[in-house]
Amino acid sequence: MIYLDNSATSYPKPECVTQAVLNSFHKFGANSGRGAYEMAIDTTEQIYKCRKKVADFFNADDIENVIFTYNCTTALNMAIKGLASNNAHFVISDLEHNAVLRPLETLKQRGICDYSIAKVSVDDYQTLMNFKNKIQSNTVAIICTGASNVFGIIPPYKMLSNLAHKNNLLFVMDCSQIAGVVPIDMKKDGIDILCCAGHKGLMGPTGTGLLILNKKVQLNSIIEGGTGSNSMSATQPDILPDKFESGTPNVQGIIGLSSALDYVVKNNVRKIYEHESSLLKYLHNNLEKIENVVLYTDFYDNRQHLAPILSFNIKNMHSEDVAERLSSVGVCVRAGLHCAPLAHKKFGTENTGTVRISPSFFTKKSDIDFLIKSVIKIAKSN
Repeated sequence: MIYLDNSATSYPKPECVTQAVLNSFHKFGANSGRGAYEMAIDTTEQIYKCRKKVADFFNADDIENVIFTYNCTTALNMAIKGLASNNAHFVISDLEHNAVLRPLETLKQRGICDYSIAKVSVDDYQTLMNFKNKIQSNTVAIICTGASNVFGIIPPYKMLSNLAHKNNLLFVMDCSQIAGVVPIDMKKDGIDILCCAGHKGLMGPTGTGLLILNKKVQLNSIIEGGTGSNSMSATQPDILPDKFESGTPNVQGIIGLSSALDYVVKNNVRKIYEHESSLLKYLHNNLEKIENVVLYTDFYDNRQHLAPILSFNIKNMHSEDVAERLSSVGVCVRAGLHCAPLAHKKFGTENTGTVRISPSFFTKKSDIDFLIKSVIKIAKSN
């Protein structure tokens, strides 16, 4: 099997992650923060260690500002709904995932808030102007993806964060497709709220996500319940991270994520990016030579604006039919709309979807060679 669907979730996981999760069932099986016995204390300590690693990795303001969630979708819902108030307005990009679009559309339909969509252009200055022109007097935040999960386009998020702050707005960033692949520094990049998955580029287990807050951010909680603290109070604690972490945490997932972060740091984010991007450069250069293959981004003329994600189609074939043919020879790719209708409308692929290729640090050149040969066969037979 050749796995090229790492934008959905990374596979395989580093062996150290697998071992960390397995060992955690034996050594750290207690509920964190809910007991004074040795295993409960040890489990809580393991979660604290992971929280610190996350804060260091993203250069967050404080360890307590790292909130564990179950995926990036949960984190984005917590951010959006925690900021939403009557008559609030948001500005988002035309590349956003449904994890951003759907919460906002739901709030809009309920009459709670509204949003505008700004076009991401090939020209960074034009992108900046597009966002600026969408800002209203009641705008509270700019929300932007770190990279399109379909086409790999990286918006000029540093410019957008500066724009947000100049207008006294918050900057919220969906880092699911770049965390662990592109270096992210919350302070230097001006990110007020960072949301990401723990199971994609960070190589942790599924069921892990992160919501990281800047110290100045005031966010309402959308989930209340047991936190192991202030238990006599009927109101949710205001202290972090307890305010946003109700219920039993995913102990095994968090411990696996902790080990995954060690692996990513050891192997260097830039090195990981160069490996994955070099494979896609090779793939792109070969796919553009194949008759009937349609590419959507000129990836390698402007590499700094693209994450290692590539989408293509074969003329007169639906993307899911191509993916099915590739699956029959052992190549695992994602096809369809990738939960990102805005991006597909932008590129005119809403009727066919696209075939998405997303390698990992473990992908080999021979894997890409096999993919290319398989695409050639499909394109010729069509």
